[in-house]
Amino acid sequence: MQPYELTLAAAADALRTRRLSPVELADSVLERIAQVDPRLHAYVTVTSEQARTAARRAERDIAAGRYRGPLHGVPMGLKDLIDVAGTATSASSRVRTGHRARTDSAVAARLKAAGAILLGKTHTHEFAYGLTTPQTRNAWDPARIAGGSSGGSAVAVASGAATFALGTDTGGSIRVPAALNGVVGLKPTYGLVSRRGVTPLSWSLDHVGPITRTVRDAALVLPALAGRDPLDPASLAAPAVDHRRQAAGTNLAGLRIGVPRTYYFDHVHPEVEAAVRDAVDHLQALGAHLVDVEIPMTRYVQATQWGLMVPEATAYHERTLRTVPELYRDDVRVLLEAGALMPAGDHLRAQRSRTLMRQAWARLFQEVDVIAAPAVPATAVRAGQEAITWSDGTVEGVSDAYVRLSSPANITGVPALSVPVGRDTAGVPIGMQLLGRPFGEDVLFRVGQAYERTGPAREPAAHAA
Repeated sequence: MQPYELTLAAAADALRTRRLSPVELADSVLERIAQVDPRLHAYVTVTSEQARTAARRAERDIAAGRYRGPLHGVPMGLKDLIDVAGTATSASSRVRTGHRARTDSAVAARLKAAGAILLGKTHTHEFAYGLTTPQTRNAWDPARIAGGSSGGSAVAVASGAATFALGTDTGGSIRVPAALNGVVGLKPTYGLVSRRGVTPLSWSLDHVGPITRTVRDAALVLPALAGRDPLDPASLAAPAVDHRRQAAGTNLAGLRIGVPRTYYFDHVHPEVEAAVRDAVDHLQALGAHLVDVEIPMTRYVQATQWGLMVPEATAYHERTLRTVPELYRDDVRVLLEAGALMPAGDHLRAQRSRTLMRQAWARLFQEVDVIAAPAVPATAVRAGQEAITWSDGTVEGVSDAYVRLSSPANITGVPALSVPVGRDTAGVPIGMQLLGRPFGEDVLFRVGQAYERTGPAREPAAHAA
């Protein structure tokens, strides 16, 4: 096995015990980037020399006994919405030509303090306003989409071009590409991870979180990211939980897992449904108690998501939309222009709907500990495909389909974890989504790791490309 193929947990153990040096690991991953990125286009920019310099510094520190923890010396990618001082944050847009960040974002500063090594910035759908990331190809089949908007981060991790990466999630933008590329994606509880220094799409829906090869890896990254930030108005003081110590066993006895009888299995591809239901049955075999649940207020999900996101996005882009509209991609510009036409009353009604939805989901989580459902209703479609036709003849836009199952967690703010649960007959990955109570990431990690350790063996993600 090559160093670039290692999970974060395995790499961290090898680095800590000095069986592997940070320089060897960084060189291996940088060579992998050179091998696969011309085909997959996960990165906007690769900071090779800075990464090698940081790796040599990490090597000296670890040798001198100054080991900082499981991220020390581990190479990672950052979605190109996340500021790193002196580096461009392009948001994959011509609007940002010539931009350089003056300071580190909160998450970049935290990862730097933990000793992680930045490899470069990964592609996003322009300003994160989309679910496909058109620049980037799927790690398992380059003829298919990567998903978005954190498509570059997911493909980098899936192809071995990063040991882990960060993405952002406003309506599924971590979980969708994670599911479509066969890796793990965590959207944390709203407010758990600071968004300071991260280009916003929608202030009230945006989250930052990790994309990793395994659930255990996600549990290693989250503690480095989480924490109160007084400079992020949405930041919350979370309960003190060391997620690295969670989920040692695979016994799920006493855990109540909700299986939706509404919404989450409507208009879902049969192979996706079968894989997710098989995974849920496996959780039951590990001792979990399955509970049929009805998802509340489903008829309002789409209107609430768009009623919140669209005007907030337009408000952020108001000046450049007026002065340089021609620099935006057509699909993004149309959405931003549409936001300017939305009545204030619609935005207020969406806020009211979100409040009621959060209350209803809080009541739902009195009945269950976790909800298990498909992460996306279909696997990665072919590049250029604009719609999905369901068996009943219903035609749904690709982005609408992908956001449909992921946006409830953004609206309500609950944590959600996408876990690979197999591949379809075309060999394209399928993801299961686990949703929990606010600040219940430890329970999601427990369930996800139990499945990961005992479920069907899967080909390592780094073999995808």
